[in-house]
Amino acid sequence: MDYKVAVTPDAEADLEQFIRYLLYEKKNAQAASNLLDDFEATKDSLSHVAENLKLCDHPRLNALDYRKIRFLSHRYFMLYRVEGKLAIVDAIFHELQDYENILT
Repeated sequence: MDYKVAVTPDAEADLEQFIRYLLYEKKNAQAASNLLDDFEATKDSLSHVAENLKLCDHPRLNALDYRKIRFLSHRYFMLYRVEGKLAIVDAIFHELQDYENILT
């Protein structure tokens, strides 16, 4: 079953923050471009596997039906939930971030 993927404004802001960091702090336009490409590829992958990935282990996130999908080539992931045929991406994190305590 294929899913439509919706990216919330909060998740878009997360991605934009990572892109700005790469562009203006690291001054690496190629890395920013690669991250955007990986985001799009991961979003496409999510459209095919959304409900197949397991729920988060953290009790509060699990209770809210959150799942995560890792970017295909970078150390980021999307936190999302499934509603019918819609996968809703609510946040994007770097894997070193303490996302469980940020969201709970």
